[in-house]
Amino acid sequence: MGEWITGAAINVVGSICINFGTNLLKLGHNQRERQALDTDDSEDKTFSKKSVTQYQSWRIGVAIFSFGNILNFISFGYAAQSLLAALGSIQFVSNVFFAYLMLNEVVTRRIVLATSFIVVGNGFLVAFGNHQSVIYTSEQLLRNYGGRVYLTYCFILLCIVAVHHAIYRRGRQLTVSRGEDPGSVWRMLLPYTYAVVSGAVGSHSVLFAKSLSVLLRSTLEGENQLDGLFTYLVFFLFAGTASFWMARLNDGLALFDAILIVPMLQIVWTFFSIFTGFIYFEEYRVFGRFRAAMFGVGVLALFVGMSLLAPQAPQLGSKGFLQLPVHGHRRKKSRTRVEANMNSPHWVTLWRHRLLKLLGNRDEDILDRNPFLPLWTNIGIHMLDSWTVELPP
Repeated sequence: MGEWITGAAINVVGSICINFGTNLLKLGHNQRERQALDTDDSEDKTFSKKSVTQYQSWRIGVAIFSFGNILNFISFGYAAQSLLAALGSIQFVSNVFFAYLMLNEVVTRRIVLATSFIVVGNGFLVAFGNHQSVIYTSEQLLRNYGGRVYLTYCFILLCIVAVHHAIYRRGRQLTVSRGEDPGSVWRMLLPYTYAVVSGAVGSHSVLFAKSLSVLLRSTLEGENQLDGLFTYLVFFLFAGTASFWMARLNDGLALFDAILIVPMLQIVWTFFSIFTGFIYFEEYRVFGRFRAAMFGVGVLALFVGMSLLAPQAPQLGSKGFLQLPVHGHRRKKSRTRVEANMNSPHWVTLWRHRLLKLLGNRDEDILDRNPFLPLWTNIGIHMLDSWTVELPP
Protein backbone atom coordinates (compact mmCIF):
# COMPACT_ATOMS: atom_id res chain seq x y z
CA MET A 1 0.00 0.00 0.00
CA GLY A 2 1.37 3.39 -1.00
CA GLU A 3 2.33 5.78 1.76
CA TRP A 4 -0.07 8.39 0.41
CA ILE A 5 -2.93 5.95 1.04
CA THR A 6 -1.71 5.54 4.62
CA GLY A 7 -1.63 9.30 5.04
CA ALA A 8 -5.09 9.74 3.51
CA ALA A 9 -6.57 7.01 5.71
CA ILE A 10 -5.04 8.48 8.87
CA ASN A 11 -6.33 11.92 7.89
CA VAL A 12 -9.88 10.66 7.33
CA VAL A 13 -9.95 8.91 10.72
CA GLY A 14 -8.50 12.00 12.36
CA SER A 15 -11.10 14.28 10.76
CA ILE A 16 -13.94 12.07 11.98
CA CYS A 17 -12.49 12.04 15.51
CA ILE A 18 -12.11 15.82 15.42
CA ASN A 19 -15.72 16.18 14.31
CA PHE A 20 -17.02 13.92 17.06
CA GLY A 21 -14.84 15.52 19.72
CA THR A 22 -15.85 19.00 18.60
CA ASN A 23 -19.52 18.21 19.14
CA LEU A 24 -18.74 16.93 22.64
CA LEU A 25 -16.81 20.13 23.37
CA LYS A 26 -19.79 22.21 22.29
CA LEU A 27 -22.04 20.02 24.41
CA GLY A 28 -19.95 20.76 27.51
CA HIS A 29 -20.01 24.50 26.87
CA ASN A 30 -23.77 24.47 26.36
CA GLN A 31 -24.27 22.48 29.57
CA ARG A 32 -22.19 25.08 31.38
CA GLU A 33 -24.21 27.95 29.94
CA ARG A 34 -27.55 26.30 30.70
CA GLN A 35 -26.63 25.69 34.33
CA ALA A 36 -25.42 29.27 34.77
CA LEU A 37 -28.60 30.68 33.26
CA ASP A 38 -30.74 28.54 35.56
CA THR A 39 -28.98 29.87 38.68
CA ASP A 40 -28.80 33.55 37.71
CA ASP A 41 -31.28 36.29 38.52
CA SER A 42 -33.50 37.14 35.58
CA GLU A 43 -32.32 40.79 35.58
CA ASP A 44 -28.63 39.96 35.70
CA LYS A 45 -27.32 39.30 32.19
CA THR A 46 -23.73 38.74 33.28
CA PHE A 47 -23.51 35.34 34.89
CA SER A 48 -20.66 33.47 36.55
CA LYS A 49 -19.89 29.96 35.44
CA LYS A 50 -17.95 27.13 36.97
CA SER A 51 -15.01 25.79 35.02
CA VAL A 52 -15.98 23.90 31.88
CA THR A 53 -13.36 21.27 32.76
CA GLN A 54 -15.76 19.95 35.42
CA TYR A 55 -18.13 18.66 32.73
CA GLN A 56 -17.57 15.07 31.63
CA SER A 57 -18.67 15.71 28.06
CA TRP A 58 -16.03 18.43 27.69
CA ARG A 59 -13.25 16.20 29.07
CA ILE A 60 -14.19 13.33 26.76
CA GLY A 61 -14.41 15.76 23.86
CA VAL A 62 -10.93 17.14 24.57
CA ALA A 63 -9.47 13.62 24.55
CA ILE A 64 -11.13 12.62 21.26
CA PHE A 65 -10.49 16.02 19.69
CA SER A 66 -6.79 15.91 20.65
CA PHE A 67 -6.42 12.36 19.36
CA GLY A 68 -7.93 13.37 16.03
CA ASN A 69 -5.57 16.34 15.71
CA ILE A 70 -2.59 14.12 16.45
CA LEU A 71 -3.70 11.76 13.69
CA ASN A 72 -4.09 14.64 11.25
CA PHE A 73 -0.65 15.96 12.16
CA ILE A 74 0.88 12.52 11.58
CA SER A 75 -0.90 12.18 8.23
CA PHE A 76 0.94 15.21 6.81
CA GLY A 77 4.16 13.22 6.96
CA TYR A 78 2.80 10.63 4.52
CA ALA A 79 0.78 12.46 1.86
CA ALA A 80 0.65 15.68 -0.13
CA GLN A 81 -0.72 18.83 1.51
CA SER A 82 -3.10 19.57 -1.38
CA LEU A 83 -4.73 16.16 -1.01
CA LEU A 84 -5.02 16.19 2.78
CA ALA A 85 -6.27 19.78 2.99
CA ALA A 86 -9.20 18.85 0.77
CA LEU A 87 -9.87 15.51 2.48
CA GLY A 88 -10.63 17.39 5.70
CA SER A 89 -14.10 17.95 4.25
CA ILE A 90 -14.90 14.33 5.11
CA GLN A 91 -16.00 15.57 8.54
CA PHE A 92 -19.17 16.94 6.96
CA VAL A 93 -20.01 13.52 5.54
CA SER A 94 -19.42 11.91 8.94
CA ASN A 95 -22.13 14.10 10.47
CA VAL A 96 -24.73 12.79 8.07
CA PHE A 97 -23.48 9.23 8.49
CA PHE A 98 -23.71 9.32 12.28
CA ALA A 99 -27.24 10.70 12.21
CA TYR A 100 -28.48 8.12 9.71
CA LEU A 101 -26.79 5.17 11.44
CA MET A 102 -27.76 6.02 15.01
CA LEU A 103 -31.24 7.50 14.53
CA ASN A 104 -32.48 6.26 11.15
CA GLU A 105 -33.51 9.84 10.41
CA VAL A 106 -34.43 10.98 6.91
CA VAL A 107 -32.17 13.89 6.07
CA THR A 108 -33.23 16.76 3.84
CA ARG A 109 -32.65 16.79 0.10
CA ARG A 110 -30.29 19.72 0.51
CA ILE A 111 -28.08 17.73 2.89
CA VAL A 112 -28.13 14.68 0.60
CA LEU A 113 -27.19 16.86 -2.37
CA ALA A 114 -24.42 18.60 -0.44
CA THR A 115 -23.03 15.30 0.84
CA SER A 116 -23.10 13.88 -2.69
CA PHE A 117 -21.05 16.82 -3.95
CA ILE A 118 -18.50 16.32 -1.17
CA VAL A 119 -18.24 12.56 -1.73
CA VAL A 120 -17.84 13.00 -5.49
CA GLY A 121 -15.31 15.77 -4.94
CA ASN A 122 -13.24 13.61 -2.60
CA GLY A 123 -13.39 10.79 -5.13
CA PHE A 124 -11.90 13.06 -7.79
CA LEU A 125 -9.24 14.29 -5.37
CA VAL A 126 -8.15 10.79 -4.39
CA ALA A 127 -8.15 9.57 -7.99
CA PHE A 128 -6.35 12.54 -9.56
CA GLY A 129 -4.48 14.10 -6.61
CA ASN A 130 -0.77 14.01 -5.88
CA HIS A 131 0.13 10.45 -4.85
CA GLN A 132 3.74 11.16 -3.96
CA SER A 133 5.06 10.88 -0.41
CA VAL A 134 8.38 12.71 -0.26
CA ILE A 135 10.44 12.85 2.94
CA TYR A 136 12.23 16.20 3.23
CA THR A 137 15.19 17.22 5.36
CA SER A 138 15.42 20.61 7.04
CA GLU A 139 17.86 21.74 4.33
CA GLN A 140 15.43 20.82 1.56
CA LEU A 141 12.52 22.54 3.28
CA LEU A 142 14.61 25.66 3.87
CA ARG A 143 15.59 25.65 0.20
CA ASN A 144 11.92 25.46 -0.77
CA TYR A 145 11.12 28.44 1.47
CA GLY A 146 13.78 30.41 -0.38
CA GLY A 147 12.71 29.23 -3.83
CA ARG A 148 11.88 31.82 -6.47
CA VAL A 149 8.41 30.45 -7.17
CA TYR A 150 7.39 30.38 -3.51
CA LEU A 151 8.79 33.85 -2.79
CA THR A 152 6.91 35.21 -5.81
CA TYR A 153 3.77 33.55 -4.51
CA CYS A 154 4.30 35.10 -1.06
CA PHE A 155 4.76 38.54 -2.62
CA ILE A 156 1.51 38.17 -4.59
CA LEU A 157 -0.19 36.89 -1.45
CA LEU A 158 0.97 39.92 0.54
CA CYS A 159 -0.42 42.21 -2.17
CA ILE A 160 -3.74 40.37 -2.06
CA VAL A 161 -3.87 40.65 1.73
CA ALA A 162 -2.95 44.35 1.68
CA VAL A 163 -5.56 45.24 -0.96
CA HIS A 164 -8.35 43.25 0.68
CA HIS A 165 -7.54 44.60 4.13
CA ALA A 166 -7.57 48.17 2.80
CA ILE A 167 -10.96 47.56 1.17
CA TYR A 168 -12.27 46.05 4.40
CA ARG A 169 -11.11 48.99 6.52
CA ARG A 170 -12.64 51.45 4.08
CA GLY A 171 -15.95 49.61 4.12
CA ARG A 172 -15.91 49.42 7.90
CA GLN A 173 -15.41 53.16 8.18
CA LEU A 174 -18.29 53.80 5.77
CA THR A 175 -20.45 51.44 7.79
CA VAL A 176 -19.90 53.44 10.96
CA SER A 177 -20.48 56.77 9.22
CA ARG A 178 -23.73 55.61 7.57
CA GLY A 179 -25.14 53.80 10.56
CA GLU A 180 -26.67 50.34 10.31
CA ASP A 181 -27.08 50.10 6.52
CA PRO A 182 -23.72 49.99 4.69
CA GLY A 183 -25.26 49.44 1.26
CA SER A 184 -25.78 46.23 -0.69
CA VAL A 185 -22.26 46.16 -2.15
CA TRP A 186 -20.48 46.41 1.20
CA ARG A 187 -22.90 43.92 2.73
CA MET A 188 -21.19 41.17 0.71
CA LEU A 189 -17.79 42.79 0.20
CA LEU A 190 -17.00 43.22 3.90
CA PRO A 191 -17.24 39.52 4.86
CA TYR A 192 -15.55 38.50 1.60
CA THR A 193 -12.49 40.71 2.12
CA TYR A 194 -12.36 39.69 5.78
CA ALA A 195 -12.38 35.99 4.82
CA VAL A 196 -9.66 36.41 2.17
CA VAL A 197 -7.26 38.10 4.61
CA SER A 198 -8.00 35.48 7.27
CA GLY A 199 -7.58 32.49 4.98
CA ALA A 200 -4.55 33.77 3.07
CA VAL A 201 -2.51 34.17 6.26
CA GLY A 202 -4.13 31.58 8.54
CA SER A 203 -3.96 28.71 6.05
CA HIS A 204 -0.16 28.89 6.15
CA SER A 205 -0.46 27.08 9.48
CA VAL A 206 -1.20 23.99 7.37
CA LEU A 207 2.08 24.44 5.49
CA PHE A 208 4.06 24.83 8.70
CA ALA A 209 2.28 21.84 10.25
CA LYS A 210 3.17 19.78 7.18
CA SER A 211 6.81 20.88 7.47
CA LEU A 212 6.93 19.97 11.17
CA SER A 213 5.35 16.58 10.54
CA VAL A 214 7.89 15.76 7.83
CA LEU A 215 10.79 16.84 10.06
CA LEU A 216 9.55 14.73 12.97
CA ARG A 217 9.07 11.73 10.69
CA SER A 218 12.66 12.08 9.45
CA THR A 219 13.85 12.32 13.05
CA LEU A 220 11.98 9.16 14.06
CA GLU A 221 13.51 7.33 11.10
CA GLY A 222 17.03 8.11 12.31
CA GLU A 223 17.86 11.45 10.66
CA ASN A 224 17.80 13.97 13.50
CA GLN A 225 16.21 17.24 12.38
CA LEU A 226 15.90 18.78 15.85
CA ASP A 227 19.47 20.05 16.20
CA GLY A 228 18.98 23.25 14.21
CA LEU A 229 17.06 26.50 14.61
CA PHE A 230 14.98 25.91 11.48
CA THR A 231 12.70 23.33 13.10
CA TYR A 232 11.93 25.61 16.03
CA LEU A 233 11.41 28.59 13.74
CA VAL A 234 8.81 26.60 11.80
CA PHE A 235 7.12 25.67 15.07
CA PHE A 236 6.77 29.31 16.13
CA LEU A 237 5.52 30.26 12.66
CA PHE A 238 2.92 27.52 12.96
CA ALA A 239 1.82 28.77 16.38
CA GLY A 240 1.65 32.35 15.12
CA THR A 241 -0.40 31.66 11.99
CA ALA A 242 -2.74 29.28 13.84
CA SER A 243 -3.30 31.90 16.55
CA PHE A 244 -3.96 34.54 13.89
CA TRP A 245 -6.57 32.28 12.28
CA MET A 246 -8.26 31.64 15.63
CA ALA A 247 -8.42 35.34 16.49
CA ARG A 248 -9.77 36.29 13.07
CA LEU A 249 -12.28 33.47 13.18
CA ASN A 250 -13.72 34.50 16.51
CA ASP A 251 -13.95 38.14 15.43
CA GLY A 252 -15.62 37.07 12.20
CA LEU A 253 -18.27 35.08 14.04
CA ALA A 254 -19.04 38.14 16.15
CA LEU A 255 -19.00 40.60 13.24
CA PHE A 256 -20.99 38.79 10.55
CA ASP A 257 -23.99 36.53 10.16
CA ALA A 258 -22.92 32.87 10.32
CA ILE A 259 -24.85 32.09 7.15
CA LEU A 260 -22.56 34.53 5.32
CA ILE A 261 -19.13 34.22 6.93
CA VAL A 262 -18.97 30.46 7.62
CA PRO A 263 -18.98 29.22 4.00
CA MET A 264 -16.68 32.07 2.96
CA LEU A 265 -14.08 31.24 5.61
CA GLN A 266 -14.47 27.56 4.89
CA ILE A 267 -13.90 27.87 1.14
CA VAL A 268 -11.08 30.43 1.37
CA TRP A 269 -9.25 28.33 3.97
CA THR A 270 -9.44 25.19 1.83
CA PHE A 271 -8.46 27.02 -1.36
CA PHE A 272 -5.35 28.66 0.08
CA SER A 273 -4.32 25.48 1.93
CA ILE A 274 -4.42 23.52 -1.33
CA PHE A 275 -2.79 26.20 -3.47
CA THR A 276 0.00 26.91 -0.97
CA GLY A 277 0.92 23.22 -0.97
CA PHE A 278 0.89 23.23 -4.76
CA ILE A 279 3.39 26.09 -4.86
CA TYR A 280 5.71 25.35 -1.94
CA PHE A 281 6.13 21.61 -2.51
CA GLU A 282 5.96 22.09 -6.31
CA GLU A 283 3.13 19.59 -6.53
CA TYR A 284 2.08 21.11 -9.84
CA ARG A 285 5.01 19.31 -11.48
CA VAL A 286 3.22 15.95 -11.22
CA PHE A 287 0.02 17.23 -12.84
CA GLY A 288 -0.71 17.08 -16.54
CA ARG A 289 -3.49 19.17 -18.06
CA PHE A 290 -6.16 16.48 -17.78
CA ARG A 291 -5.17 15.51 -14.25
CA ALA A 292 -5.08 19.13 -13.11
CA ALA A 293 -8.51 19.74 -14.66
CA MET A 294 -10.00 16.71 -12.89
CA PHE A 295 -8.45 17.77 -9.59
CA GLY A 296 -9.98 21.21 -10.10
CA VAL A 297 -13.38 19.61 -10.70
CA GLY A 298 -13.02 17.78 -7.38
CA VAL A 299 -12.15 20.98 -5.52
CA LEU A 300 -15.09 22.79 -7.13
CA ALA A 301 -17.44 19.98 -6.06
CA LEU A 302 -16.15 20.33 -2.49
CA PHE A 303 -16.82 24.05 -2.48
CA VAL A 304 -20.36 23.56 -3.76
CA GLY A 305 -21.04 20.93 -1.10
CA MET A 306 -19.58 23.11 1.66
CA SER A 307 -21.74 26.03 0.58
CA LEU A 308 -24.88 23.88 0.63
CA LEU A 309 -24.03 22.67 4.14
CA ALA A 310 -23.66 26.21 5.48
CA PRO A 311 -25.83 26.91 8.54
CA GLN A 312 -29.42 27.59 7.52
CA ALA A 313 -29.93 30.39 10.01
CA PRO A 314 -32.74 32.90 9.77
CA GLN A 315 -31.69 36.28 8.46
CA LEU A 316 -30.69 38.67 11.23
CA GLY A 317 -31.51 41.73 9.16
CA SER A 318 -30.60 43.46 5.94
CA LYS A 319 -27.18 44.59 7.07
CA GLY A 320 -25.71 41.07 7.06
CA PHE A 321 -23.39 41.70 9.99
CA LEU A 322 -23.17 43.04 13.51
CA GLN A 323 -21.62 46.48 13.46
CA LEU A 324 -18.55 46.96 15.62
CA PRO A 325 -16.63 50.23 15.94
CA VAL A 326 -13.62 50.96 13.78
CA HIS A 327 -10.21 51.28 15.36
CA GLY A 328 -10.05 54.29 17.61
CA HIS A 329 -13.79 54.49 18.21
CA ARG A 330 -14.52 54.58 21.95
CA ARG A 331 -16.76 51.80 23.23
CA LYS A 332 -19.52 52.33 25.74
CA LYS A 333 -19.56 50.58 29.07
CA SER A 334 -22.67 48.58 28.30
CA ARG A 335 -22.01 45.03 27.21
CA THR A 336 -24.02 42.71 25.04
CA ARG A 337 -23.44 39.03 24.57
CA VAL A 338 -23.01 38.01 20.93
CA GLU A 339 -24.86 34.87 20.00
CA ALA A 340 -24.01 32.83 16.88
CA ASN A 341 -27.56 32.25 15.66
CA MET A 342 -27.40 28.89 13.92
CA ASN A 343 -30.42 26.61 14.10
CA SER A 344 -29.83 22.87 13.96
CA PRO A 345 -31.92 20.49 11.89
CA HIS A 346 -34.32 18.34 13.93
CA TRP A 347 -32.41 15.13 13.33
CA VAL A 348 -29.20 16.78 14.56
CA THR A 349 -30.97 17.69 17.81
CA LEU A 350 -32.05 14.06 18.24
CA TRP A 351 -28.54 12.83 17.55
CA ARG A 352 -27.11 15.12 20.21
CA HIS A 353 -29.84 14.04 22.61
CA ARG A 354 -28.53 10.49 22.15
CA LEU A 355 -25.06 11.74 23.05
CA LEU A 356 -26.48 13.37 26.17
CA LYS A 357 -28.07 10.09 27.23
CA LEU A 358 -24.71 8.45 26.72
CA LEU A 359 -23.18 11.00 29.09
CA GLY A 360 -25.93 10.88 31.69
CA ASN A 361 -27.74 14.12 30.83
CA ARG A 362 -31.18 13.90 29.21
CA ASP A 363 -31.71 17.57 28.45
CA GLU A 364 -31.78 18.02 24.70
CA ASP A 365 -32.75 21.67 24.35
CA ILE A 366 -29.29 22.95 25.30
CA LEU A 367 -27.81 21.62 22.07
CA ASP A 368 -28.49 24.47 19.69
CA ARG A 369 -25.45 24.71 17.46
CA ASN A 370 -25.12 23.60 13.86
CA PRO A 371 -22.45 20.88 13.41
CA PHE A 372 -21.89 21.58 9.72
CA LEU A 373 -19.04 23.98 10.41
CA PRO A 374 -15.32 23.70 9.72
CA LEU A 375 -13.08 22.60 12.57
CA TRP A 376 -11.79 26.02 13.61
CA THR A 377 -15.26 27.54 13.34
CA ASN A 378 -16.53 25.04 15.89
CA ILE A 379 -13.67 25.91 18.22
CA GLY A 380 -14.46 29.58 17.76
CA ILE A 381 -18.06 29.01 18.81
CA HIS A 382 -16.84 27.31 22.00
CA MET A 383 -14.86 30.41 22.85
CA LEU A 384 -17.73 32.73 21.93
CA ASP A 385 -19.97 30.80 24.32
CA SER A 386 -17.97 32.18 27.24
CA TRP A 387 -17.00 35.57 25.81
CA THR A 388 -18.72 38.92 26.11
CA VAL A 389 -18.26 41.41 23.29
CA GLU A 390 -18.77 45.14 23.66
CA LEU A 391 -21.06 46.66 21.06
CA PRO A 392 -21.70 50.33 20.34
CA PRO A 393 -25.19 51.73 20.97
